[in-house]
Amino acid sequence: MRLQGIRVGFVVTGSHCTLAKIMKEIDRIVAEGAEVFPVVSYAVTTTDTRYGKCADWCARLEELTNKPVIKTIVEAEPIGPGKLFDILVAAPCTGNTLAKLTNGITDTPALMAIKAHLRNRRPVVLAISTNDGLGFNAGNIAALLNTKNIYLVPFGQDNPTAKPNSLVARMDKIIDTVLHALDDKQLQPVLVEHKGS
Repeated sequence: MRLQGIRVGFVVTGSHCTLAKIMKEIDRIVAEGAEVFPVVSYAVTTTDTRYGKCADWCARLEELTNKPVIKTIVEAEPIGPGKLFDILVAAPCTGNTLAKLTNGITDTPALMAIKAHLRNRRPVVLAISTNDGLGFNAGNIAALLNTKNIYLVPFGQDNPTAKPNSLVARMDKIIDTVLHALDDKQLQPVLVEHKGS
């Protein structure tokens, strides 16, 4: 029970192909004793895909965490003033969310949750999943690596031949990254072989 008593905000954004893996990691975090509060981007609440229906993903989050999903900017805003979480995880964190976060844009519940949490100088863990991590988003990743209170789950190329710009975090390293971030440390190495976790 390495996370006993820790309040974890867990932001889920629209890398729909990654959501099944994320549900397993949320289950593991709960099993480690954490109290998990789910937050979703609009893409998660409004988009049905071949990977599942939006209503089913939200229902699964509520089942795993025993908490209502935060689905609006208005619901996410009190996270900052109330100092609701000890740590916040964004997984999967899409390229869209990365770019907006780097440029101070707050137009989804996911981004409001991150911004609200950061105002308290508390740790944010990002588990990236983006097809343009070595393209347009390379600069944003570099900027966030140098941003205080931001910690990245180790990541690598998931398909260098077919998608050479694509980067995905090792989702099985989320808990280790959280434990390090709670001690103000970045889990190393940051750049890893992906291995399809």
